[in-house]
Amino acid sequence: MAAGGASPSVVEFFGGEDGYRCGYCRSDTGNVSHGMWAHSMTVQDYQDLIDRGWRRSGKYVYKPIMNQTCCPQYTIRCQALQFQASKSHKKVLKKMLKFISKGDVSKGANEEEPMESHVEGAVACDFAYRSEFHVSQSEVTPLSADHIERVENEDKDTGETKEEVNEQKEESRSLQISADKDTPVPGGPSRSATIVHAPPKPGKGADLSKPPCRKAKDIRKERKLQKLLQNQAHTLEGSQHQAGDQKVLSQNSKPKSNQPKALEDFVFASLPDDAPHKLEAEDVPNGPDCGYGSFHQQYWLDGKIIAVGVIDILPYCVSSVYLYYDPDYSFLSLGVYSALREIAFTRQLHEKAPDLCFYYMGFYIHSCPKMRYKGQYRPSDLLCPETYVWTPIERCLPLLEHSKYCRLNPDTEAVDEGRVKELGRLRVLHKRTVMPYSVYKRRRNGPSDEASVQLYASLVGQICAERMLLFRS
Repeated sequence: MAAGGASPSVVEFFGGEDGYRCGYCRSDTGNVSHGMWAHSMTVQDYQDLIDRGWRRSGKYVYKPIMNQTCCPQYTIRCQALQFQASKSHKKVLKKMLKFISKGDVSKGANEEEPMESHVEGAVACDFAYRSEFHVSQSEVTPLSADHIERVENEDKDTGETKEEVNEQKEESRSLQISADKDTPVPGGPSRSATIVHAPPKPGKGADLSKPPCRKAKDIRKERKLQKLLQNQAHTLEGSQHQAGDQKVLSQNSKPKSNQPKALEDFVFASLPDDAPHKLEAEDVPNGPDCGYGSFHQQYWLDGKIIAVGVIDILPYCVSSVYLYYDPDYSFLSLGVYSALREIAFTRQLHEKAPDLCFYYMGFYIHSCPKMRYKGQYRPSDLLCPETYVWTPIERCLPLLEHSKYCRLNPDTEAVDEGRVKELGRLRVLHKRTVMPYSVYKRRRNGPSDEASVQLYASLVGQICAERMLLFRS
């Protein structure tokens, strides 16, 4: 690809192809797409083309026919500046650091690192639970960070396991629910007075007529918690606070969570001098200063090349084309690792080229479970195949669960703003002469090719149709 100021793009359009074998669902003829050969291509034209659903393989540029192909392929981009590595991503980065710095190969490392689901589980409460003790509302104020830390440290000192704590929390919840149900209703009889607990049959469970057995360490922990709450309540009683002061106190007393490590903290971490391995990733030097276009990122381990990533540096993004690597090093999850490196590289380029802030990952194929991992690089967007508007992937997933082909733009009135409005302004290269399509149409001999030209223009859009040269023999 050439820079924007170079000679214009010259393409030869082939139209819709017959179906061919799909590499995702293995259908013999289900994969259907439009294609064209790029004799030359500027980076700006290719940027605009991928923003209309096109991708390249070498000089061949293709666009899936989304409503016909067996496995619809949606263009996906990651917002690199806002990207935060998931637990699985960090696991891959730590594995690489551990291997380089210590030569350690973790157990099961010979298998490719699976990506975790993007659905996060509910976060368990990290605060000490409350049992049947009732505390007045004035005492229910947030504990300061050091108070919570002290309680957590005391829990650690008891030697409890995580499973024991979870069991105790469940017991506490059930006890609290029972207490709520037995609370008298104003103006009515006490429900607790009408409930008779019959003694259980032998071997059929606890006797509910007797108080539940409690561990001594549970009682000690609750006493400590009660003492902390009472001390804080006494402190607050000693002064009069306005409503605004109460809010400030509540905010300041919340524990401050540790800031998560940034992606760069892992990728560019300093290594010990005696590290057994040395990994070098030869990025494009000096960012966009070297120009835009297609480049290779080479990964060298101890002087041996183990992977090569092909990327396109475009005006608004780094586009990942493909990666090939030495299978002997698959235990390092080089596919995931290289993607994270490329996101970090995108951030570096953004410092010199402010418009460059996205990382394009090719196509997202929801109907193919193995290709869903791309959706775990968040935040990310999918391209609507009808209006070419970017839509957050969280909004798209429910639609794709229902139907593999979807119009992703939630605005039902929206249309393709880049659609062709004047076909006559399309540029044609005919007999080594550049001319508008309106002139070419008058000069052409033989049957009309307007239907093919109209299809081409609708796929590339008005801007590219006026800027690129459509080769006609």
